[in-house]
Amino acid sequence: MQNKLVKIQSELKAPKGQNNTFGNYKYRSCEDILVAVKPLLTENGLILLLSDEVVCVGSSNYIKATARLTDDKDMYIETTAFAREAEDQKGMSPSQITGSTSSYARKYALNGLFAIDDTKDADTQDNTKYVTAFKVVDTSGIVALGKLLEGKGIEDKEDRAKILVAMAGGKNLTSLDGGEIATMRKEIMIAGPDTLRTMLDMVSER
Repeated sequence: MQNKLVKIQSELKAPKGQNNTFGNYKYRSCEDILVAVKPLLTENGLILLLSDEVVCVGSSNYIKATARLTDDKDMYIETTAFAREAEDQKGMSPSQITGSTSSYARKYALNGLFAIDDTKDADTQDNTKYVTAFKVVDTSGIVALGKLLEGKGIEDKEDRAKILVAMAGGKNLTSLDGGEIATMRKEIMIAGPDTLRTMLDMVSER
């Protein structure tokens, strides 16, 4: 999957299709990147997912945008970016401010994912702060644990997830290392269906 991403990064051409008449400069928007990258995603059999989350830091609201690139082999690569909502923006309603901040954060998440350099773009010279983070996650081990639970009679996907989170001590499943997954695999192999059902009942009662 990393090779496919490198290929997309090398072939992607996302022109600056937006024009700021007040400042007399061109800039690249989130939509410009999406239009340019969609054919490359289709060509390489990859799916791009974008999502937002509101995060409060002190008295400021930030939009955390995540750009996730995934394939059909239980693996994904994602980047996150944060953009701060302006406290007041002349001529914009609160919902418009949030929407504009979301687009801004998504743009920088996409920049990080596809190695697009916008450091010289004039549209970055404002009071909106952003930072990006990059990580590669292989979820095949978690998927394998889920299939083991399914074989033990835990047919509901949400129930399997509850059991796995409980076995992981509440940790984020994507943060588990190979040793932790191996230990959980052994525990599932040993446990009988009744034991797993009891565990599910205890978790559900919390």
